[in-house]
Amino acid sequence: MRPIAQAGFRAVAVDQRGYSPEARPQEVKDYAIEQLISDVQGFVNALGCRHFHLVGHDWGALLAWEFAAKHPDRLQSLSALSTPHSDAFFNAIEADEDQKQRSRYISLFRMPGGVAESFLQGDDYQRIRGLYQGKLPESAIRENIRRLAEPGALTSVLNWYRALNLEVRIGKIRVPTLYIWGSQDLALGATAAIETAGYVTGPYRFEKLEGRSHWLLGNPRPSLGVSVGTYTRQSRSLEWQLWGCIWM
Repeated sequence: MRPIAQAGFRAVAVDQRGYSPEARPQEVKDYAIEQLISDVQGFVNALGCRHFHLVGHDWGALLAWEFAAKHPDRLQSLSALSTPHSDAFFNAIEADEDQKQRSRYISLFRMPGGVAESFLQGDDYQRIRGLYQGKLPESAIRENIRRLAEPGALTSVLNWYRALNLEVRIGKIRVPTLYIWGSQDLALGATAAIETAGYVTGPYRFEKLEGRSHWLLGNPRPSLGVSVGTYTRQSRSLEWQLWGCIWM
């Protein structure tokens, strides 16, 4: 966030529902996309801004695509890290064999009755540790696991997956968009990343980071923040920026 703030923006990071101990409902319906979009609106309204730049990674990026489709008039620009346009992603899950294999974990994470929780908690959370592929500092991994071990936290996080409707399509995005993807992303393959261009009608830039994993923000190089900061500045900003970054 520092390069973005240095570019002249007010950068705000938020914990979304399920990740914050003060906002951790346990019902799946509480994580429907409409609820999550309402949260974003609540954040920016509380900050007193009408128009803003929206930046998200992973689930934060998927939510950012959805917000851009439903509320384009509120956005100065969209920057999505790792996660492609949701239509490109869902279509790839259906039709692209590589993405089908990469997305097999989603079915596990959506299993009810505590099955997914028990699997991920097993062996002292070693399976969650493995998801990070050693791409995060050890201190960050320990902190993430500590937070997920809080009462109700893991169920809340998994409810994002359980509430996801893979059949819904959001259509094309017309706001200026920057999409950054790492070529070694374990979960998100090249097909959806490349095809995202076809789902953006506004100004669009795609940056492929060779050799980078899914965890672009875990040990970010200065160039990542510079890329986002430069793009938002070129997109004719106001004085506000919302950095919607969700770790999972």
